[in-house]
Amino acid sequence: MPVVAHGAEAAGKAAPTPLSAYELYRMYGDRTWTWGTGGGHFFAEGRRFVAWTNDKGKQSFAEGRWVVDDFGQLCMRATWTNAEGAGRASTCFGHQKIGKVIYQRRQPDGNWYVFRHATARDDDEFRKLIPVDTVSAKALELKQVLLSQEVAR
Repeated sequence: MPVVAHGAEAAGKAAPTPLSAYELYRMYGDRTWTWGTGGGHFFAEGRRFVAWTNDKGKQSFAEGRWVVDDFGQLCMRATWTNAEGAGRASTCFGHQKIGKVIYQRRQPDGNWYVFRHATARDDDEFRKLIPVDTVSAKALELKQVLLSQEVAR
């Protein structure tokens, strides 16, 4: 629960409520969440998830699925692949709202932070969800490079 929510509850104000699966689907579907090192695209059709990162010259890509529930949880379940190999990972984020403010945290025990203010601000993490696929082509290109290296071995 967001720290401010504890105070709000004690003061008799609105308590946080989890975002519904529908709200999460509308927020993430067919959008790319841009990260400093790349991003992940949430395809609405089939709930496919594709990501690409380049962290200090070490490129990785992911292919998998994304799921949401009525408890405010979004999970990305994917196989991440780089030049050293592949491994499965599941990364989840919780979402709650108080009024029109949405809070997010990495599950299970990350710190809550404002994901979107009631009136969205330029620095809201929510603004990093863009309606353009900026990662699939890069992920496919890296996948082909890694496959060709595998064949050459």
